[in-house]
Amino acid sequence: MTYYTGFTAAVPAANKQKYIDHVEAAWPLFKSYGAARMVETWGADVPKGKVTDFYGAVDAKSDEAIVFSWIAWPDQAAADAAWAKMETDPAMKALPEMPFDGSRMIYGGFSPVFERGNHTGAGYYQGFLLAVPEKNKASYAEMADEGWKMFEKGGALGLIENWGEDVPHGKKTDFYRATKAVEGEVPVFSWSAWPDRATCDAAAKAMEAEMGNMDMSAMPFDGMRMMWAGFEPIFDSEDAT
Repeated sequence: MTYYTGFTAAVPAANKQKYIDHVEAAWPLFKSYGAARMVETWGADVPKGKVTDFYGAVDAKSDEAIVFSWIAWPDQAAADAAWAKMETDPAMKALPEMPFDGSRMIYGGFSPVFERGNHTGAGYYQGFLLAVPEKNKASYAEMADEGWKMFEKGGALGLIENWGEDVPHGKKTDFYRATKAVEGEVPVFSWSAWPDRATCDAAAKAMEAEMGNMDMSAMPFDGMRMMWAGFEPIFDSEDAT
C-alpha cells in the first residue's frame, strides 16, 4: 500500500524560487532512495483560524508562506529504509542549504484510509490537518466517503485521507501540537485535488450552503480544530520526469 511522508513548513515568501530550486535538487536523491512521487505546494489561500490554523502549526512569521508537501513511497518499509539511508548519505549533506527554518517544519508518516479519484494533473489543492480519535477511524473513513460525493459533484479530481502511522513529537512544532491533539487522537494529513482554484472556490461555496443545517456535533472528530487551506503546486516530480 502506498505510504506518504507529509510535511508542512513556513518558508520566507522572498525565498520561493530558492525553495523550488532546493526541492528540484532534492528529488533525484529521493527517487534514488525509492520514492515514487514528490509534490510541493505553496499557500495561495491560507485563512487564519479561531482555534488552529497552518500559521500556528509551524509558528509562521509575518513574511513567511505556508508549504504543504508529500512524498509517496511504495510502502512504509521503503520509506523507513530511505530515511535511514539519508541520515548517513553524504549526498544529502551536499544539497544546498534549506531556504527555511527546518526546526519548525512538521512531518510524519501516513497511510491512506480513504482514496478516490485521480491525483495527477491538478492545478490546485486543498490541504487539511486534523486530529481524530483512534477509536473513530472507521467512522471517519465513512464520513470521508460522504464528503467525496460532494467534492466530486463540485468538480474535484480526487480526495485522499491519510492516517498517522509514524508521527514524531518535535521540540518546537509537530502535528500533535498543530492540531491540539489530546490523548487517544491520531493526526490526519489529507488533500483534495482540483483542476484550478476557481473550481475549488465555487465548490466550497456550494458545499457551505448545502451543509448549512448539518449537525456538526455528529462528526467523528472536533471540527473546530481542523485546519484547511488552498495551495498551488510549485513542483510535481511527475512533471519533472
